[in-house]
Amino acid sequence: MTSTKTGPVLVLGGARSGKSTFAEKLATTAGLDMHYVATGRAWDGEMQARIAEHQHRRGADWQTHEEPLDVAACLKAIDAPDRVVLIDCLTLWITNLMMENRDMAAEFQNLAEWLPQARARLVFVSNEVGLGIVPENRMARDFRDHAGRLHQLVAEKSAEVYFIAAGLPLKMKG
Repeated sequence: MTSTKTGPVLVLGGARSGKSTFAEKLATTAGLDMHYVATGRAWDGEMQARIAEHQHRRGADWQTHEEPLDVAACLKAIDAPDRVVLIDCLTLWITNLMMENRDMAAEFQNLAEWLPQARARLVFVSNEVGLGIVPENRMARDFRDHAGRLHQLVAEKSAEVYFIAAGLPLKMKG
């Protein structure tokens, strides 16, 4: 599970597939100063428990940046060649943007255009949500479509792309 510093890494998978654990291990093998950009918001007790689980698993070696909306600006602010930055996760970022009625295409493009300039090793985590049935309501369909579009943009700019299922990585690119 080694990774070169040639460009971003995208780690996709379903819920509880092991994608965050895989991404954390991938990031720690880089031997760089470790930063974690958390996009999640603790809306309820269950989400608070998930966040606490992630924090406990990562330990004290990570510097955490909580940024639910302006992910590109956060990444630009902490970008440095001696760092690895784990962004977990893009689908929670999409949810936050949708809840704030942000311009999704502009937000996605802003991130995608900056990625080739990044000096830090970036590792993105996201839920693959397009493999199931068509959602029954418009908001859920919009969410699925936004996720698919963002994943395509980030995958195009990424040096490596992994799909995680049952804790097992499938390298799709790189």
